[in-house]
Amino acid sequence: MLRLLTATAALLLLLLPLAAGQRFRGFSYLLDCGAETATDSRGLRWDPDGPYISAGSPRELPLQGLLDRTLATLRDFPNRSGAKYCYEFPVDPNRRYILRPTFFYGTSSPPPPVFDLIVDGTFWTAVDTADDRLAGSASHYEAVFPAGGRSMSFCLGANPNYTESGPFINALQVIQLDDPVYNATDFRSSAMGLIARTKFGSTGEVERYPDDSFDRHWQTFPDSKHAVSSTHNVTSGDFWNLPPPDVFNTALVAEQNAPLVLQWPPIPLQNDSYYVALYFADTLDDSSRTFDVNINDYRFYENLTVTSAGHSVFATQWILSGLTRVILTSKSGLPPLINAGEVFGLFPIGRLTITRDALALESVKRSLQNIPDDWIGDPCMPHGYAWTGVTCHEGLNIRVISLNFSSMGISGSISPDIANLTALTDLSFANNSLSGPIPDLIKLGKLQRLFLQGNNMTGAVPQNLLNNKGLTSQFLPGNNFFPRPPR
Repeated sequence: MLRLLTATAALLLLLLPLAAGQRFRGFSYLLDCGAETATDSRGLRWDPDGPYISAGSPRELPLQGLLDRTLATLRDFPNRSGAKYCYEFPVDPNRRYILRPTFFYGTSSPPPPVFDLIVDGTFWTAVDTADDRLAGSASHYEAVFPAGGRSMSFCLGANPNYTESGPFINALQVIQLDDPVYNATDFRSSAMGLIARTKFGSTGEVERYPDDSFDRHWQTFPDSKHAVSSTHNVTSGDFWNLPPPDVFNTALVAEQNAPLVLQWPPIPLQNDSYYVALYFADTLDDSSRTFDVNINDYRFYENLTVTSAGHSVFATQWILSGLTRVILTSKSGLPPLINAGEVFGLFPIGRLTITRDALALESVKRSLQNIPDDWIGDPCMPHGYAWTGVTCHEGLNIRVISLNFSSMGISGSISPDIANLTALTDLSFANNSLSGPIPDLIKLGKLQRLFLQGNNMTGAVPQNLLNNKGLTSQFLPGNNFFPRPPR
């Protein structure tokens, strides 16, 4: 049980205000996939997803009384084994982001597909919406990722081990967080996937925007025996995670001289490290109470004193396994209580293709036309999701070792930056519609096979390629090289 932290008054920062019909400030995106621009009932503006992705086809679903219009359209993607279809966004490289995709396949459609979610080069989770679909509801996933650079890719991966249908998505939120939010996690090595976010004692609707400035969803947790409502003037900015003030207006309160015992989260968890944050505020004005907080059989916080001004405690790496019990035991005259809580699973940030190779492939991509629609995101990672035609070696550094672009129907020319792929052993552009000269490939000292036949290339074949006895190459038929190289 590591790194337990407490926060009664963190640095006060301004929240991100939103006007009706406007986007979140900063690099934030609300995309209604397959649809046109619209404003929802909460005043949030949703934009079409087309400018951020080149793959997939829009499809409309019957409204069927849907309250959320973002569920009425989706974007379908082909079921091509090992292909990842990526949205790409400009981001602030020094910020963290909530990613919240929504999936609803419709109630009269065939069984929904199962597929993977990938952020940059990191495998996030598998999406399986079958249970939610049976209940007639949408599936929401949420994670917090750091920006790895000036752009971020969110990808849906077609995994042949799951189903025979391609991925789909209805809506996607990418929301920039303020600096203090979840800042105790080491995002250099980990990302966080939401397990539960709960407003205890609440029987109303899910708490979200405009109450929560980042549109986080605080689910209800009714308990008529222990629920208490109150009115507080809790300041959200006094808490590092900036919870909405209204979550402190309901609570679960133990009976006098008895502990408060909750099974929460309501699902069993794998044996692993979790981020746990709990929020408290005394329901009585000008009052305080003291109690111990245990999670399962371990002391989470001892002698926690809570006032009506509010208090939070959190741990960044707390081991949980199976069903979890939160136990609050009084150490003063008043019984213990709890207002809200969050639990995230921690998972490692994946490795990326070495920057030199990634930049070289981006340059190659820009010089070509009619390229495969999965040439976006990291070229090699995660494992099993390399770009079509790209083979990588996952050693100390992740390097591109083979490009097989033969018979892909691509046109354009070969960028000179391809010579920066210095780990290449195999290179084929055979049987396409390329034009222009062969670039200088002298830096490709490991190249063993080169196939350029069946194109419309011009100029002379570099002498170092013709004289390389260790290179198997083919330049003809096709092409208009002069002087004409031997077959």
